Amino acid sequence: MLRWSINLFRIFGIQLAVHASFLLLIAYYAWLGWQAGRLPGLLWSVGLILLFFGCVVLHELGHSLIAMRYGVRVPRILLMPIGGMAEFDRIPRQSSAELLITLAGPAVNFFIAALLLPFFRQDLLGDQPLAAYSAAELGAQLLLANLIMGTFNLLPVFPMDGGRILRALLAMKLDYVRATFWAASIGKTLALLFALLAGLYYQHYLMAVLFVFIYTAADAEYRMVLQREQESRYWAEMARRVVAPETVKPPQPPLIIHGPN
Repeated sequence: MLRWSINLFRIFGIQLAVHASFLLLIAYYAWLGWQAGRLPGLLWSVGLILLFFGCVVLHELGHSLIAMRYGVRVPRILLMPIGGMAEFDRIPRQSSAELLITLAGPAVNFFIAALLLPFFRQDLLGDQPLAAYSAAELGAQLLLANLIMGTFNLLPVFPMDGGRILRALLAMKLDYVRATFWAASIGKTLALLFALLAGLYYQHYLMAVLFVFIYTAADAEYRMVLQREQESRYWAEMARRVVAPETVKPPQPPLIIHGPN
């Protein structure tokens, strides 16, 4: 599925791409806008969703730029209807490094919200309804969206940002694989509960799909970490038995996908 993408441009050497299904999301919001207010509604609705995903890109860049400072290669950032993902070739096992990389994403959202707050606080909290398709309504929506995005990503649902923070904290006391197991287990349990809540109670099916995706991503990442650990132990044992350790190179780790946002 991740191959069905369209490359846009590079930023800081990172390829920005959109999944083909993202175009359906744009079309859907264009249709909603047209139904609500014809051409002005269409332009405002499409503009809002594009600005929102611009904030998603900045969120992923926050992760990516800090990761690059730790020598992590970031091939691309992929946008999908359910959010964005920064693809890392690895994640540092140093807890402090993972904490900084993870916190950088939500920090970007809270920074954007802080910039917008002086201009649109009254529009967001005021009692008077905002003029339809106005700049005030657009700014208030973006302010609210960044507050929600930053807070939502701090939920302890691995591999979301909050789950990675939990893994980093657990790794201070446990070995990395065990910390990943517990973070993934907690994350899968919460993801399943949130998916059922979103789908059955609130009938928010896109959110339910997002949590199902998170559930599968948590399981996949734990299995990948476990496999890498097993491969590392295998090669270390082979080196001990056969040749000098410095002449043995373990295989390249598979691609790690950071997200969603």
